[in-house]
Amino acid sequence: MTKFFTLAMTAVLACACCHAPKEDFKYVDERFADMEILHYEVPGFDELSLQQKELVYYLSEAALWGRDILFDQNCRYNLAIRKTMEAIYQYADCDKTSEDWKQFEIYLKRVWVSNGIHHHYATDKFIPAFSQDFFTAALQSVPQDKLPADKAALLSELTPVIFDANIATKRVNQKEGEDLLLTSANNYYLNVSQKEAEDFYAAMIDAKDPQPISYGLNSRLVKKNGKLVEEVWKVDGMYGAAIEKIVYWLEKAQGVAENETQAKTIAKLIEYYKNGNLRTFDEYNVLWVQDLQSQVDFVNGFIENYGDPIGIKSSWESIVNFKNLKASERTEIISRNAQWFENNAPIDDRFRKKEVKGVSAKVITVAMLGGDCYPTTPIGINLPNADWIRRDYGSKSVTIENITEAYSKASIGDGHNEEFMWSKKEIELCAKYGSLTDNLHTDLHECLGHGSGQLLPGTDPNALKAYSSVMEEARADLFALYFLGDEKLVELGILPNMEAHKAEYYEYMMNGAMTQLKRIELGNDIEESHMRNRALIANWVLKNGGPKVAELCQRDGKSYLRVHDYKALRQCFGKLLAEIQRCKSEGDFNAAQQLVETYAVKIDPALHQEVMTRYQALDLAPYRGFVNPVFKPVYENGKLIDVQIAYDESYVEQHLRYSKDYSAL
Repeated sequence: MTKFFTLAMTAVLACACCHAPKEDFKYVDERFADMEILHYEVPGFDELSLQQKELVYYLSEAALWGRDILFDQNCRYNLAIRKTMEAIYQYADCDKTSEDWKQFEIYLKRVWVSNGIHHHYATDKFIPAFSQDFFTAALQSVPQDKLPADKAALLSELTPVIFDANIATKRVNQKEGEDLLLTSANNYYLNVSQKEAEDFYAAMIDAKDPQPISYGLNSRLVKKNGKLVEEVWKVDGMYGAAIEKIVYWLEKAQGVAENETQAKTIAKLIEYYKNGNLRTFDEYNVLWVQDLQSQVDFVNGFIENYGDPIGIKSSWESIVNFKNLKASERTEIISRNAQWFENNAPIDDRFRKKEVKGVSAKVITVAMLGGDCYPTTPIGINLPNADWIRRDYGSKSVTIENITEAYSKASIGDGHNEEFMWSKKEIELCAKYGSLTDNLHTDLHECLGHGSGQLLPGTDPNALKAYSSVMEEARADLFALYFLGDEKLVELGILPNMEAHKAEYYEYMMNGAMTQLKRIELGNDIEESHMRNRALIANWVLKNGGPKVAELCQRDGKSYLRVHDYKALRQCFGKLLAEIQRCKSEGDFNAAQQLVETYAVKIDPALHQEVMTRYQALDLAPYRGFVNPVFKPVYENGKLIDVQIAYDESYVEQHLRYSKDYSAL
């Protein structure tokens, strides 16, 4: 609900506040299938105090111990498949020069990228290009003590899951009219229908509770002997072995916290992991959102619900970071003016917060990615998700600038904009302002967009059900887009002039209407929430704004976006924002369903084919993931004297090490 993902293949220039990278820093590690794997640098780590470095190290260890949890959440077969494939990779006696072996390597690398057997973005199961006979022979050649279970049992259970396209087809099915739980392969529910789950949690909701619990957030719902039961994720519950390890490192982090507030925050998170009580989780979030003094910060827990088609269960994730003091100056300006933005948002007064509380934003340098933030990651985050905490205590927003810099450095000169933009004017505009306005869009999306507006009293926070995530992302994007075109940003010194915002307007519309289709297989609908959100906005504007505002037009047999009136485009963004805010504030499921299904799902097949053809000619990878740095503690006479950082671990080396050193399930 609150992650913001970059347009990974749009070439932009690094902004002025980025650090000067090392001349010999290697951004690209390798490429396979539809993925390019990058390294990211952690500038400023060496300038942290020893206590801060130690804190980063302990929090990073906690981040890595949640990896197995996410694999299992994504599909109940994932851990067995990953461990079996890794055993084959390391110990099989077979021809490692064959085409089957080459395809096997690609398959394993895709499993690592996606934390399972379903595409990390599209959620379709990827079918291996190696033969079933190869898999059987390779597995049989592995010594039994290197495998996670008996060979015969593994072959019997895993072979159909891996090779049969009709088994576990989608991790997250969003197709209208189908039972979204029974047709999804994620492991959040077992033998439970969509109606049963929705009724189960609807019965828990107290409409009069001003501080409603996020029911179901940290559990699997299963049917046992005809009765629905929650299996809670906690130390003495489901995933307990991994959570114990997370708690161990959090306890060490608590001992070197920067201040008392941070220590209390970590202690409350530990308490929540031990008792599994969602009231405790809310107490932790209230403490966390008020910790504004610590330079080192983190996200750790069951946070986002994109992986649940009905938006209740949350995946495990972690990010460890520290504040980029210089770059955060712009986000602090935005935070200080939050009330002005709320007062001037183009929404009904009934949905407007009369008093904006606790809004904070910063630019961060990420030091470690874990769980659902690894190896693919957002570039911005706004938390916590509970509307009542946002209302009463505010929210924290971050823009992850060393990640956006890695994207930028790896994209320079790739030819993407030259191929898809209408003219030299748009190319030069985006080269000049694109990085700045892209980062500002993230700032506004996370800092103010998600934290803006309010629900009417008695509105169920999950009233939009399967459409909650896409509507929330569209709401935050529209808020950011609308204010990017406001003179207030020039007045505040954040934008240099009123031309700059046009770079983000053009890139956003081009991507939403056309270029993001490169990420979707021909014949498929749009299903991922962020992609639906962008398509909804772009297609709604093209339909309702008309050709005098913006249009897709043809030149030399190719489609291009043309924007004719940027002021009118901004007004379209404002009009759609008003309607989407109304849908959320009133809990209007039918209107949300109509918007999403009309504008965000279906694809023009001719346009889709054209985009794919043009993109393939560029020979670019549509997705990117990352290799984490390696933190190396240095001891002298048993005492920690330093933590060093290294970037020399490869993608394959890292995943094999993680599976060896951080597997508890």
